[in-house]
Amino acid sequence: MAAERLDTETRQEQIKKAVLEIISTEGIGKLSTRNLASKIGVTEGALFRHFSSKKEIMLSILDDVKNELLVDQEKITFSSNLSAEEKLFQFLCLHIKYLIENKGITILLFSEAAHMNEPSLKKGLRNILLSQKEFISRIIKQGMNEGIWNDSLNVENVATLYMGIPISLNIEMILNPEAQKQEKFCENMICLIKKALEKK
Repeated sequence: MAAERLDTETRQEQIKKAVLEIISTEGIGKLSTRNLASKIGVTEGALFRHFSSKKEIMLSILDDVKNELLVDQEKITFSSNLSAEEKLFQFLCLHIKYLIENKGITILLFSEAAHMNEPSLKKGLRNILLSQKEFISRIIKQGMNEGIWNDSLNVENVATLYMGIPISLNIEMILNPEAQKQEKFCENMICLIKKALEKK
């Protein structure tokens, strides 16, 4: 049974990877079970042995975001061994790296949630974004308490500014994938945020 379970998990990962590939390169309109089955070389019937519906696939991808990104961002946020500046750098660079490796996964999920008009997917995405905003707010407040950042700033506004960074990267990845030069993206964005946070 263990070998069979591993095979199922492997196939599920292949299916989810193919979903992201299709949405990012061909668009949401091309995400059909026929196209997906063709992409990974199985029959449509074989797909439904691993996921009961397209909704289940998308919710599984959403769970991956929680388990692979959000959990690590939470660990960074609540670490007692890192300064606010160290947390900010690690938090953002982890975020950017994850998006690049997963083809701008969050905006693809947003697009599919809107396309499917699926409440559970929208709710899950909203909870992820709210958690990330709460985490970055905590990091900003820590920096203010450490005396390194301007404590007269509105934390909510700065957190909103941060949230725009991965979204803009997501959009650029979709619209202009060939022109991506993300090697210095994280460092450049950190400089901008720190500039906005610095004491006058």
